[in-house]
Amino acid sequence: MMKRFILVIIMMISTLGVYSFTMNTLDAKKTSYASYYHDKFNGRKTASGEIFDNSKFTAANRTLPFGTNVKVTNLKNGKEVIVRINDRGPYHSSRSLDMSKAAFDEIGDISHGTIPVEYEIVD
Repeated sequence: MMKRFILVIIMMISTLGVYSFTMNTLDAKKTSYASYYHDKFNGRKTASGEIFDNSKFTAANRTLPFGTNVKVTNLKNGKEVIVRINDRGPYHSSRSLDMSKAAFDEIGDISHGTIPVEYEIVD
C-alpha cells in the first residue's frame, strides 16, 4: 500500500514537472535586459562544462536548457542575433541574458553595459 502511494506521488510530480517545463519553453517572446561578459571570463569553464569564448555567439540564462538557440532582438535598433545557451546567469534580477561580447556587439554598443531586448527560442 505504501509503495503504491509513493509511486502515485512520484508520477504526479513527474507529470507536473514535464508540464511546467513544456509550458516554460513554449512561451513565444519575452522582454528583458541583456548584458555581456567581461573579458576576464574568457577561457574559464561555463556551467555546461565548455570553455567560454567571448568571440562566439553564446549566452547565459538562469533557466533555459544548455544548447537552446535563442534569437535576441535589440529593442532600440531592431538588430537580431542568434545565441546558444551554454552557461547559467546573469544573477541580477533585471537581466535575463548575459551574452558573449561578440554577440552583444553584433546588436548593440558595448560602451553601454545593458540593452533592452526581446528574446525567443528558435529551432
